[in-house]
Amino acid sequence: MAKQLDYHTIREIFTRFQDIAPEPEGELDHVNVYTLVVAVALSAQATDVSVNKATRELFQIADTPQKMLDLGVEGLTEHIKTIGLFRQKTKNVIKLSQILVNDYNGEVPNSRAALQSLPGVGRKTANVVLNMWWRQPAQAVDTHIFRVGNRTGIAPGKTVDGVERAVEDNIPADFQLHAHHWLILHGRYHCKARKPLCGTCLIRDLCPFEGKNL
Repeated sequence: MAKQLDYHTIREIFTRFQDIAPEPEGELDHVNVYTLVVAVALSAQATDVSVNKATRELFQIADTPQKMLDLGVEGLTEHIKTIGLFRQKTKNVIKLSQILVNDYNGEVPNSRAALQSLPGVGRKTANVVLNMWWRQPAQAVDTHIFRVGNRTGIAPGKTVDGVERAVEDNIPADFQLHAHHWLILHGRYHCKARKPLCGTCLIRDLCPFEGKNL
């Protein structure tokens, strides 16, 4: 775990991220907030690519909680059986859809507590939805952000919650909205787990990572 970077270095890092990608976007396909919730819930321990492949046809016929309930367990299973843990995820999606119909008139609530009360929706999923749909500066820490935050010293922490707090505390407010997307994309395509592409890294001169591969 690298030492916490100073304010000016972090500002320079995110200025560079912003210059390259002013409006970064998540890579999970969705057509509305409900399908975003479903897609993020399905992405646990699965790749965005595999989820997008499975939901391409699903969201054409089931883009609301009621339509998902009409599709049923068997119908949903048939669409997402290529995704890891698909049986449990099927149960969660059906249950959360029923709750949305019964308790929220088919609408997705926009508070973290209400979102986290839905089956299969944890803090990370709730933060993704709050950030991507309602543009709240919520920080969804996945394995990429945890790795990048600790390697670079942008947001060091021993736990996911610790890194989340570090992102919120240390990254300047004007970068908070897109911070987690920039960090995820950097970790996914450059600061990789096994073979980081340090030689072509945008922030290699600012990064203190001892295992640099230049």
